[in-house]
Amino acid sequence: MKPAQFDYVAPGSVPEAVAVLAGRGPESRVLAGGQSLLIELRYRTARPALVVDVNGIPGLAEIAVEDGSVHVGALVRHAQLERARFDDPLAGLFREVAPYVGHPPIRARGTFAGSLAWAHPASEWCALAMAMGAGIELEGPAGRRTVPADSWFRGRFATACLPEELVTGVRLPRPPAGAVPAFAELRRTHGSFALAAALVVLRLVDGRVDWVRVGLANAADVPLRAVEAERLMVGEPPEPELLAEAAARAAAEANPPDEPHAPAAYRRHALATLVRRCLTRAVRARHEHPGAA
Repeated sequence: MKPAQFDYVAPGSVPEAVAVLAGRGPESRVLAGGQSLLIELRYRTARPALVVDVNGIPGLAEIAVEDGSVHVGALVRHAQLERARFDDPLAGLFREVAPYVGHPPIRARGTFAGSLAWAHPASEWCALAMAMGAGIELEGPAGRRTVPADSWFRGRFATACLPEELVTGVRLPRPPAGAVPAFAELRRTHGSFALAAALVVLRLVDGRVDWVRVGLANAADVPLRAVEAERLMVGEPPEPELLAEAAARAAAEANPPDEPHAPAAYRRHALATLVRRCLTRAVRARHEHPGAA
């Protein structure tokens, strides 16, 4: 099937794009990487009257490392994060997660911010944004605003972005020095969406969990941060029994839907296993490389 007819415009600046969206926002869709939108157009699950191509806007494809945060521009591709080389645990997390995002051609075109805008429950980047407390930056006719990740996701494929607004970037707080990332995913084939996925960033100080974040993908209609599991671990030595209990607590926080190939009970069991694996890997890596930053 081919897309339904639509108008096309390629603005050269953020203000120009916002002006277009202000006039035709409800009937338009923004094209960045296009790895999700083009499929929707092809199968006519989306029939916008206007496609706004933002790829020609300068200044949106940079990763900026600042004192307390990392800023990811709206046109930063998955492949850029896969090759992230700045000295920070967040770069290690990007490198852990990125190979699970589609195939190399998809990672070469798709964008990190676009994944957050699409808001698929199985998105690895959405789970990362939720776990790390990202802020999604928007620009619209009323000016600029930043929406925290825990207010951004409104449901399956639903976000807080207004029709007349453009996502311009994402700001992620940097984990403390010495934190170690780990990621694990279950999927039916290499190119499938995740049936379940978990990510962990953990720091040990004096043999105890000092700081930890746990994110879950395809565990509910929105990505989850397993805050109860995190609370259970902080201040405690990372003994195997504690990690198993925290993993079970994380799975209990999930609310996955039943699907023919993945009932909810199966997904909860998978999530517990994935979280435990991530926690174990992070703890082991910290013990093996105690001087790592």
